[in-house]
Amino acid sequence: MAVSTFEELSLEGLKDIYDAEHQITEALPKMAEAATSAELQKAFRQHLEQTQSQIKRLEQVFQLLGQKATRKPCVATKGLIAEANEHLKETDKGPLRDAALIESAQKVEHYEIASYGTARTYAQQAGQDEVAALLEQTLKEEEATDQLLTKIAESVVNRKAAQQ
Repeated sequence: MAVSTFEELSLEGLKDIYDAEHQITEALPKMAEAATSAELQKAFRQHLEQTQSQIKRLEQVFQLLGQKATRKPCVATKGLIAEANEHLKETDKGPLRDAALIESAQKVEHYEIASYGTARTYAQQAGQDEVAALLEQTLKEEEATDQLLTKIAESVVNRKAAQQ
């Protein structure tokens, strides 16, 4: 489909992030299982629950826009998850793998932060205040998850990985 309007551009971005969130719900249980840090496992499990809520929030956004919630394959997230799977193959279970998992998760978070930030801005510029507010809520959650992962990395995981 050729994108020829700002509204279409915005909608395509929402479809992309909707697919990304679904991909993430499939990846997070595997990441939690692969982690050895209890704190990291807990963070991945909590983010899975949060991601499921974010999917529902996106479905609200589509509804507010009078659109059916549909997925457009998110190539970026697919690639980031493939990279995470490579890290799992390349590392043994332990602190080094935990550090690699955090790295992979933060790459995904940064993609989501960029995507939600753009979607929110588009909604604001289109005068879609309710949509913008829903997207802002998810954006703040993604930023908080990124900060939590940084805290886990800096307080425990990276130090242990460096000592291996």
